[in-house]
Amino acid sequence: MDARTGQDAARERRRDLARFFGTWVRNPIKMGAVAPSSAHYCATMVASATTGIDGPILELGPGLGCVTRALLDAGVDPGRITSIEYDAEFARTLKERFPAVNVIRGDGFDLDATLNDGGATKFAAILFAIPIVKFPQAERQALFSRYFERLRPGGNLTQLSYLWKPPVKAVPGLFDVSSSDIVWDNIPPARVWIYSQAGARPLH
Repeated sequence: MDARTGQDAARERRRDLARFFGTWVRNPIKMGAVAPSSAHYCATMVASATTGIDGPILELGPGLGCVTRALLDAGVDPGRITSIEYDAEFARTLKERFPAVNVIRGDGFDLDATLNDGGATKFAAILFAIPIVKFPQAERQALFSRYFERLRPGGNLTQLSYLWKPPVKAVPGLFDVSSSDIVWDNIPPARVWIYSQAGARPLH
C-alpha cells in the first residue's frame, strides 16, 4: 500500500466511524455495534469462510463494506459476491464503493423474499454480521438452519460477534460450532464464530 492509498484508507475509516456511530445513536438495537469491524477482524472472517468452494458468496449485514473489501483483497471475484444490507444509506454507499458486487437493499432474514429465487441459489459461503442476540436461542438456531439449506456441500457460515460463547448453539446432525482466536484490535475485541456442516473439518 503506497502512502497516498494509506492516507485515503485512513480518511475513509474516519468517515465510516462517524457515520456508523451516528447510525448506532439513532438505532442501537438494529446496529448492534458502535463501530465498524477492524480490517484484521474482517480478514479473519474471510480466512475462516469457505470461499475456495466454487459458487456464489453471500454477505449478510455488510454495513459499510469492511468484509466486502476483505473478500476482494483475498482475491474473490466481485461477481461472486451478493451483499444484502437493510440500511438504505449503507446500501447506497456499498453500491458506490463496490460497483461490481451485487448489492441488494433488503432483509437478510428472509432470503427467499429478498433474492426472489424460490430458494434455488446455493452459496459456497455465508458471511453473517446481523445482530441477533435479542432473539431467543431457538429462533437463532431455526434461522441458521434455514441458512444451511442455502449452502453448497462443504460450505460454512461465519459470524462476527462480541460474545464470548457461541451466539447460536450447534444443531446436532446439521451444523457444528467453532471459533477463531480473539481479535484484540477490534472495538471491542471479538471472535469469528464458524458454523460448519456437521462432521466437516473447520478451516482454521
